Amino acid sequence: QVQLVESGGGLVQAGGSLRLSCAASGSILNINTMGWYRQAPGKQRELVAIRTNYESTVYADSVKGRFTASADFAENTVSLQMNSLKPEDTAVYYCYAEVRTTTGAIFRSWGQGTQVTVSS
Repeated sequence: QVQLVESGGGLVQAGGSLRLSCAASGSILNINTMGWYRQAPGKQRELVAIRTNYESTVYADSVKGRFTASADFAENTVSLQMNSLKPEDTAVYYCYAEVRTTTGAIFRSWGQGTQVTVSS
């Protein structure tokens, strides 16, 4: 079993910054992809940023230049630094990882979600 535990999030004024962190634990052999998605009320879950080991990070157009995702595939952690936040960034943010377990199976795992609210 694999768990993704997120931290960070909260309430911030427009123009402010927040940092989200996520750590994976459990029966992990390796992780090659980690990233972040978000879901605003009434909307579908959407990609924010995703990083595959040895490759560059892919960002949603709406966050390019403002958000930075960093992944440590040796430690199975991923973070999201969010700067110049806008009210439209308000959403529940989910950590995501594609995990190969010690049994050889590959799972797409999700964190429990953390609320980010940006006030205008």
